[in-house]
Amino acid sequence: MRKLKNSELNRKSVEEFKEAPKTPLILILEDIRSLNNIGSVFRTADAFMIEKIHLCGITATPPHRDIQKTALGATASVAWEYHEKIDLLIVSLKEKGVQLFAIEQAEAALSLEKFTPIKGAKYAFILGNEVKGVTQNTVNQCEGVIEIPQEGTKHSLNISVATGVVVWDFYSKVKQL
Repeated sequence: MRKLKNSELNRKSVEEFKEAPKTPLILILEDIRSLNNIGSVFRTADAFMIEKIHLCGITATPPHRDIQKTALGATASVAWEYHEKIDLLIVSLKEKGVQLFAIEQAEAALSLEKFTPIKGAKYAFILGNEVKGVTQNTVNQCEGVIEIPQEGTKHSLNISVATGVVVWDFYSKVKQL
């Protein structure tokens, strides 16, 4: 088995990315403190052709050196917007028929492996602050909560890791529809 060279990866240009069909998923970052985490989410969103990222509250926005460090240019390919108030964004997305789910640990949360996207539907996953998670007010406005099952002692994943897990799961399920 031979490792592929970068020139063999069939990478899209930024323009090709913007014109290509997207995975019907929006990511919403609520009060993310780490610029490196924000950059990592952009990079993951680029890898799986995510439609858009909404940055809310204290979440920093590009351009920023520390976001770019982990995004590796994905801030140019992935569409994004900033919203001071997440509540207004949620109302707007619901009016457009987007199904909103918090990625969080909560009573009656749906375990990730049991989440099944519906063909033709559009979804938004909300990921929260590194310490406090998704706020209760935001959870209350969602259609549901999706929980990543964990068995260790921490029951806590870094937001960039959690994003990778849920986006990969969603992407792989949508590709099978």
